Amino acid sequence: MITQSAEFRQISTTNKANSAHSWQSELRQCITDPTELLSLLNLDVALLDGAKRAAHCFPLKVTRSFVRRMQKGDPNDPLLRQVLPLDAEVQDQPGYIADPTGDIDAMTVPGVLHKYHGRTLLITTPACAINCRYCFRREYPYSDGQAGKDQWQQALEYIANDSSVAEVILSGGDPLMLSDARLGQLIDALGAIPHVRRLRFHTRLPIVLPRRICTEFLQMLLHTRLQCVMVVHCNHAAELDDEVRLALQQIDGTQTMLLNQSVLLRGVNDSVDTLSTLSESLVDARVHPYYLHILDKVRGASHFDVDLEVAKSIHTRLRQQLPGYMVPRLVREDRLSPSKTIV
Repeated sequence: MITQSAEFRQISTTNKANSAHSWQSELRQCITDPTELLSLLNLDVALLDGAKRAAHCFPLKVTRSFVRRMQKGDPNDPLLRQVLPLDAEVQDQPGYIADPTGDIDAMTVPGVLHKYHGRTLLITTPACAINCRYCFRREYPYSDGQAGKDQWQQALEYIANDSSVAEVILSGGDPLMLSDARLGQLIDALGAIPHVRRLRFHTRLPIVLPRRICTEFLQMLLHTRLQCVMVVHCNHAAELDDEVRLALQQIDGTQTMLLNQSVLLRGVNDSVDTLSTLSESLVDARVHPYYLHILDKVRGASHFDVDLEVAKSIHTRLRQQLPGYMVPRLVREDRLSPSKTIV
């Protein structure tokens, strides 16, 4: 068991408002209507028809916290571009498919993806607090492919029967969309498997719904015997407001390793200056830049793609501009490879 640091004790006393009630209440107020989003941001109604067509295929969903960080009147705001449905999504493009990362082929039992040696990934829930338009699981068959509460036992038995699994990755959807009670049950069950040593969370919620980092969740991180790693997903420095930085500071106070993965997105962060500012801001917030992903070629996201040679050039200049520890690895997912490919 990890002893609470004085820093964590001090931070947790300021965290009383971040209860399960407050974050779940905010979650219920997510914006799901393109008309409301455009109205809040004073954007041209000419965008509405295309937004409605695209949202019919993949719904709009975004927290009000995230929207408050957008610039009103700017249709090219980098945060808005990540969530606003566009007509481009409904135009078929060759090479863009439903399962670009080979998740279905990697599934061993419902919700368990076993691609890499020594670690497995659990699809814990289909739910997210925000629907990123470039999501590589936007067409994932969650009805058959998640380790829901009723199927946890099968997933846990699979992990318990494979002594090579030292790390379990909780993904989704977003694992932090689970209630504290359900998440706590899952963490306890994984902690009871002797050969599992590390627990990794892949989550967007500390960025888009920072109130989720409530005292109850922080206590879970402190009291599990597992070494915890949290990989957050932030693409632009404008996503890091004071509330997000506080949430990240609280996680850091539990001695959880904090990493960030970004996706290289056209019109969002495809410049050296933008990525450099992002890395600087992440390190200031105690988060280590980990991966910069080449876009997974999922159907509906072709308008975000950055040419591979351009991506390599941007990354080369980023290495020249930043100290090495601030430079994320440029990677892409290969359906046929047993590991991520470093570009």
